[in-house]
Amino acid sequence: MFASVIPGLAPLVTPKLNALPGVCVTASGFDGRTDLILFDVSRGHRDGVSSLRTTEDVFVEVGRANRADGDQPRRIAQRLWRPERVERALSIWSSEVRPLAGAMTFRVIARVLEERSFLRTDLRRAVTGAIAADRPKWRWRDPSQIEVWVSEFQAGRLVGGLRLSDAAMRQHDGREVERSGALRPTVAAAMVGLAGESDGVLVDPCCGCGTILGEAVAAGWTDVRGGDIDADAVEMTHRNVPRATTEQGDARHLDLADASVTAVVSNLPFGRQFDVPGSMPVWLSQTLSEMARVTRPDGRVVLLAPDIPRPAIPVELELRARNRIRLLGTPTTLWVFRRTSGGEAT
Repeated sequence: MFASVIPGLAPLVTPKLNALPGVCVTASGFDGRTDLILFDVSRGHRDGVSSLRTTEDVFVEVGRANRADGDQPRRIAQRLWRPERVERALSIWSSEVRPLAGAMTFRVIARVLEERSFLRTDLRRAVTGAIAADRPKWRWRDPSQIEVWVSEFQAGRLVGGLRLSDAAMRQHDGREVERSGALRPTVAAAMVGLAGESDGVLVDPCCGCGTILGEAVAAGWTDVRGGDIDADAVEMTHRNVPRATTEQGDARHLDLADASVTAVVSNLPFGRQFDVPGSMPVWLSQTLSEMARVTRPDGRVVLLAPDIPRPAIPVELELRARNRIRLLGTPTTLWVFRRTSGGEAT
């Protein structure tokens, strides 16, 4: 099998996959749009993979090919679409998605890292032809019942698979209300995972429509609190995550006692879409200082932001990790801080 994740998240998702019973990661790469993680799954353990909230899509593999064995679309398609492996993959697809019928609709999505030898559209047509020859009753449609994905996950190495997941998996069944620029649920899930064990209070002081808070509830945090300076955002969060305590407020002045929070997890308002009171450098410095104040020693502060200048980081926050990711083609960074006891150096 293989899974797609937000670019840059593969190093965080791979250990979680390996920790699942019956799962062993075998390779990973990047197909130009998403990170791909390839893995073997023992019989009876697929449910664990589907329940992982940090993956965008999950596929059952039908074949692999190397450009070195013949860098032509038709030859690659023949190696990717092997009837005997397809039968096994279709058996899994039918048990996970829907029963197979004699006549099915399908389409092919192809991604390649370079187009010197051929275009990705050439590969898509070749794979479509191979499928049509093997399954004469199947018909091409868009949208379709079966999606066949072909990705060059490393230079010269391609993998093909049937998509088992749908938009509900990527969106975690969606939110009742949404707003433009909302954080992707899979990224929010990764951020909550970086906050550590679900013990104590988790706060998002820039909660938007509540994506991070929703993932915190799903991860087992029982005391989840959010705030936002925008009253409409607070109302959205209340509707989307009724189990969270939410109120309108300024992230620079949190109504929380010193060292009362286990983790602060937040997508900071960077970019043209969001404004902050005053200048961004001053706002950022004040907000991080307030986050440090309310977080208990050894607690975590997990933030999503393109850049956090060192002068804005209070001495009480020790940088533990920095993971660069891409959202909709835009680079940004996951920052993980540990709250020190106060006298420790950053």
